[in-house]
Amino acid sequence: MNINFELMEVKRMFVTLTSLMALSLGPVSAQAQTGTEKVNEKFHIYLCLGQSNMEGNAKIEACDTVNVTPRFKVLQAVDCPDLGREKGKWYTAVPPLARCGTGLTPADYFGRTLADSLPADVEIGVINVAVGGCRIELFDKDNYASYVAGSPDWLKNMVAEYDGNPYARLIELAKQASRCGVIKGILLHQGESNTGDPDWPMKVKKVYDNILSDLGLQPNSLPLLVGELVSEGQGGACASMNPVIQKLPETIPVVHVVSSEGCEAVSDRLHFSAAGYRELGKRYALTMLELLKKSVSIR
Repeated sequence: MNINFELMEVKRMFVTLTSLMALSLGPVSAQAQTGTEKVNEKFHIYLCLGQSNMEGNAKIEACDTVNVTPRFKVLQAVDCPDLGREKGKWYTAVPPLARCGTGLTPADYFGRTLADSLPADVEIGVINVAVGGCRIELFDKDNYASYVAGSPDWLKNMVAEYDGNPYARLIELAKQASRCGVIKGILLHQGESNTGDPDWPMKVKKVYDNILSDLGLQPNSLPLLVGELVSEGQGGACASMNPVIQKLPETIPVVHVVSSEGCEAVSDRLHFSAAGYRELGKRYALTMLELLKKSVSIR
């Protein structure tokens, strides 16, 4: 009886101590969570992938580096010593959000707009794995190696920053992030390098299906937001790809196309200006906000 009483007393003290520690620590920060801690349902995570317009081609301006709420975070995809960032750690989402020398991206003002529009206890996290000039084949986990092998050195050098496999890096970080938050959607901006490719919609579908499968999610369970390329009105060099993008919902029912009409472009007619990225990012966010309003799981 004495032994049992002592064991019960030890358990009671342990529970009391644990409760006191929890109270003193307050809510677990999304930045500090591990696989053993409770998932924060109010930490919304988005996966971002694509080519140069998703990694960000425009120069980051002074206004883009200030007043970034700490409720908007980026999970660093590569080591950036000069920025004081390490792969696999969360930081306030001050650009650049992709690799160390990349520019402003739609993900910047996507996240900021969501943070401004959602309740103050909701945090936004993005993971941006994008490679300028790449075809969608780079994210095909079955065939990426042969694609990279036949690519120019400049692309190989960018791919090397992801240890040779950007798709695997995206999944690695997504799994890490899902231990502390909830993946709410996927953002894609890609197509310039696949302009004129009639198989592009099915290639995108394969990448999307693989992402969900590799993350243990149900088919078509995440919205896929796909941005148009520089529009015809802006003289877009690849604007002929936009009608193909607009038909993507016929292949993937959860696709939502984000219009680029009126988003300012630069003289190469391939990339958006900083103002164009800001506007396009807001449009991604407004699309997602409408989806969240319709979702019974919005928090």
